[in-house]
Amino acid sequence: MMNLYSGTTDPFSHRCRIVLFEKGMDFEVIDVDLYNKPEDIAVINPYNRVPVLVDRDLVLYEANIINEYIDERFPHPQLMPPDPIMRARARQLLHTFEQELFTHLEALEAAQKGVDKVRVHVRDHLTQLAPVFTKQKYMLGDEFSMLDVAIAPLLWRLEHYGIELPKAAAPLMKYAERIFSRQGFIDALTPSEKVMRR
Repeated sequence: MMNLYSGTTDPFSHRCRIVLFEKGMDFEVIDVDLYNKPEDIAVINPYNRVPVLVDRDLVLYEANIINEYIDERFPHPQLMPPDPIMRARARQLLHTFEQELFTHLEALEAAQKGVDKVRVHVRDHLTQLAPVFTKQKYMLGDEFSMLDVAIAPLLWRLEHYGIELPKAAAPLMKYAERIFSRQGFIDALTPSEKVMRR
């Protein structure tokens, strides 16, 4: 049985929980208090961060690496495209998300100085994505994929982070509601995450 050490409010852990629930696998989530981490996290992850996946002798950290491993090990439903070209595009987009959106999550979480500038940056980047969803259901077309998994925790936390999207982002918000209504997403929410959004 796989064990996922997961922060109860950590957006990266949230991604891994979504993948595990979407796959409908046998696993255990070990909740980690981010402000009072058990010592064994530092032992199994040299960066002392969550998420961490333990599968027998294998220990993985970093959400994207964990999620690709789960997707390859349990291919149904497949979350990365089967075609190498589409898969490369998906990885490229994931990298872009990391650089343009997710690198800012720490500042948003801590509401550090200059956070207003960060909010504007994230808001503008998300708004640029909105037109995609006037033509398609999910990030890569009609199928739910790893890209949707990656962005879902951020979209869920917009209100919590004090980010208000403009009217032009309406298609993106409709898309977000589609993700939020998926059973895998609902099951992956911790009690602390449920209250982040009204």
